Amino acid sequence: MQTRFDTLDQWLSHCEQIHPKTIDMGLTRVKAVAERLALRFACPVITVAGTNGKGSTCAMLEAVALEAGYRPGVFTSPHLVHFEERCRVHGEIVSAADLLPHFEAVEAVRLQAPEISLSYFEFTTLAILRLLSQARLDVAILEVGLGGRLDATNMIDTDCAIITSIDLDHMDLLGPDRESIGREKAGIMRPGKPAIVSDPVPPQSVIDYAQSIGADLWRFGRDFNYEGDKQQWSWAGRGRRYAGMAYPALRGANQLVNASGVLAAYEALRQVLPVTAQAVRNGLAMVELPGRFQIVPGQPALVLDVAHNPHAIAALTANLDAMGYFPTTHAVFGAMHDKDLTPMLRKVGPLVDRWYFCDLPTDRAEKAVDLQSKWNAVHLLSDQRREVATACYPDPMAAFQAAVEAAGPADRIVVFGSFYTVGGVLKDGVPRLDAKHLN
Repeated sequence: MQTRFDTLDQWLSHCEQIHPKTIDMGLTRVKAVAERLALRFACPVITVAGTNGKGSTCAMLEAVALEAGYRPGVFTSPHLVHFEERCRVHGEIVSAADLLPHFEAVEAVRLQAPEISLSYFEFTTLAILRLLSQARLDVAILEVGLGGRLDATNMIDTDCAIITSIDLDHMDLLGPDRESIGREKAGIMRPGKPAIVSDPVPPQSVIDYAQSIGADLWRFGRDFNYEGDKQQWSWAGRGRRYAGMAYPALRGANQLVNASGVLAAYEALRQVLPVTAQAVRNGLAMVELPGRFQIVPGQPALVLDVAHNPHAIAALTANLDAMGYFPTTHAVFGAMHDKDLTPMLRKVGPLVDRWYFCDLPTDRAEKAVDLQSKWNAVHLLSDQRREVATACYPDPMAAFQAAVEAAGPADRIVVFGSFYTVGGVLKDGVPRLDAKHLN
């Protein structure tokens, strides 16, 4: 009997219940359903894998495509507040109503004999890809959920693979070191197709895999590179240069590496997807992505960042350091228990004066009290003997409101960690802080 639901929330609840495992790596089941759906893309596909920088890279690819007059579609995950954020067509987030027929179509073919069980991610990915495949796109931009080789997005053959920075994350699923993790990410590459590696020091496994399958490998520092001063930056590829560009609208030093990979992808695809220098300049200058070193002006200053592994925390720490002096930095932090939390706390710790640890609405999350005890252990071993206040809260918004109450107008509040942490603070929109001025 065909299952039918009237709302997206009902479908998502259904997707959470039909498969025994939350994460179930492998393409056999999802490919079988995709075959039943006759899922095909009639436009170039760019697939983006990596530990950090995937979302920023997808946003820049999209922004340049829009400025070039194309109709791009983007699949990205996870979302910050609303599920619909995972799918954008022509720069707009799709509506829940637009997604419903695609959930219905996936369910109808999934239930055909023999019935196929799908995880939440597999089911929702199929529904979104079906929508995108029918949206008359000029280019489809797909962000890998986890890894690459066995991720549901990899059922689609890419026309251009981009591998962003690779670091230690999800080691229980992807392997114990950068080499094994790199091998998993490299699985999105295809023979004879461009494979852009924007990690400046990629694992050898990525290079070896590209060469073993005959991919057209573009390496940072060899096939493309950038340089910059305080005012502007320039980029050079195999046959094209861009000079005197304004910095990308996404803040942080790591964004130039991401932008370089984007420009390499467009150079590699220039026969099928030509873009002008003006589209590149305008796209990078106007790109937006919530929660990636997002600075919200106000009193106190507010920084939102979904940094949740050691590599991303190192970038966040450098970016916070470059912001200049603030009397007090208040940090709202919540993260998953499978993350390497101690080095993260150790890295950013010297910049934080007050911690607001929070619980998150998922079983995978580390409890606020456990985050607090991990911080206490780190602080005890550090050579800094300054006083650092800590407190625990039941959710991100409660922690954020406590930080706002405690912060002076010249302070800054940094909300970081899991998507749940940043999303919990953004659930009613971007907070605009306007401190009560002293009489």
